[in-house]
Amino acid sequence: MQQHSARLPSLFQVFAALGLFLLLAFSFTAKLNLPIQLALYIGWFIVIGLGIRLGHRYKDLEHAATQGISNGLGAVLILLAVGALVGTWIAGGIVPTIIYYGLKAIHPSIFLAATMVICSLTALATGTSWGAAGTAGIAMMGIGQGLGVPAPVTAGAVLSGCYFGDKMSPLSDSVILASSMSGVEIVEHIKGMLPIALISYIITALLFTALGLHYAGNVDMAQVSDVIAAMDKQFVITPFSFIPVAIILVLLALRLPSFPVISLGSVLGIVWAIVVQGMNPLDAINTAWAPYSIESGVNFIDAILNRGGMESMLGSVAVIVFGLGFGGLLDKVGVLETIAKIFERKVNSAGSLATSTIATAFLGNVFGSAMYVSLILTPKICAKNYDRLGFKRKNLSRNAEFGGTLTSGMVPWSDNGIYMASILGVATLSYAPFMWLSFVCILVTIVTSYLGWFVDPCEPTAATSTKDATLAPAQVQNT
Repeated sequence: MQQHSARLPSLFQVFAALGLFLLLAFSFTAKLNLPIQLALYIGWFIVIGLGIRLGHRYKDLEHAATQGISNGLGAVLILLAVGALVGTWIAGGIVPTIIYYGLKAIHPSIFLAATMVICSLTALATGTSWGAAGTAGIAMMGIGQGLGVPAPVTAGAVLSGCYFGDKMSPLSDSVILASSMSGVEIVEHIKGMLPIALISYIITALLFTALGLHYAGNVDMAQVSDVIAAMDKQFVITPFSFIPVAIILVLLALRLPSFPVISLGSVLGIVWAIVVQGMNPLDAINTAWAPYSIESGVNFIDAILNRGGMESMLGSVAVIVFGLGFGGLLDKVGVLETIAKIFERKVNSAGSLATSTIATAFLGNVFGSAMYVSLILTPKICAKNYDRLGFKRKNLSRNAEFGGTLTSGMVPWSDNGIYMASILGVATLSYAPFMWLSFVCILVTIVTSYLGWFVDPCEPTAATSTKDATLAPAQVQNT
């Protein structure tokens, strides 16, 4: 058999291919009002054309794309399950009940800080930012709108909490992936993140508290009373509706697989819709597929509750499938590896190392369109610099986690960006400026790394393969 070889792309080829993709992505979404799915679909052929020019065979490129999709299919299943969960929990009165009691209990001045804390605890206990956003996140969005807080601001508080809890939970897929790909034990990985994460969390909580005090003076309590009354009229509000929430959170905290647990939550939602709300059984079952529909006469209630169902997630599924395939092609062609070589020439300290790693992880989200792509490729690309400069691999796993997880929801065409925009009902570019924990955490990481704080030096070694250092793969269950 002939030995087949291919070369890495030049910087010009990389910038030309990625520049064309970014032009398509922004023009389709911002100017032409065309779906991002088409831009990703066309992006496949841009990268395939580059790959063939570099000497790759089409069959190998197609296999790389399908392999990339295969690696992320678990996220697709969870996405569909969460869609069913949202639809049935609205129909069953579970989400309305949380909003109802939340409007009664949470004072407007602490709402944003409370939102971050509640969502972070939910994600920490369950290990899933997607599940936290799809349950506690949706409820807090409803409470926020009832209090008159702008939806993008509330979404920023929700995601600040969700991503903090996700990256500090030993149950999280991002934690498992970032640590295993870097060759670091999970406990050591979390310990490495803890100091910076806590500092950033406190700063962000103070910022949201200050902003909450600003909005507290503008709350129309008469509107809040109208919303509470309308909820009470449209649904049977009862504390028993918290039972499905408690069951699902406990099962996820016990580290049972997310897909069947969230699916069980949908079944409980159907039961509550039939038994508690008195819905027709067929209509209740249908809410797992089609969005729940309500005409209450109150715009706020209709806007927040007319959603859910697997059908509403199909556009997001297409984005994730195309995005994962696009990331697989970029990995095969060597695009991110070429970009990393630019950073490598200027990496000579802990600060520049942290900056380059976070930037590489962010680019993995931008061009790989999925957090999985970012967390898999970043350690592979950056590991040799940590070995060469003499820094422990837990610094690598921490920086890769911060750069990959905390920025994943900021990219409109990434799996997290599409999911969070769909589930919270706010455009990605609208809520991204309010993801304050992400910005604060990344800034604190870079500054402290340049100051030499929270870095762990070791004896420099010859560059070793990340593959050789990687721990035994753990089964990824949550998103």
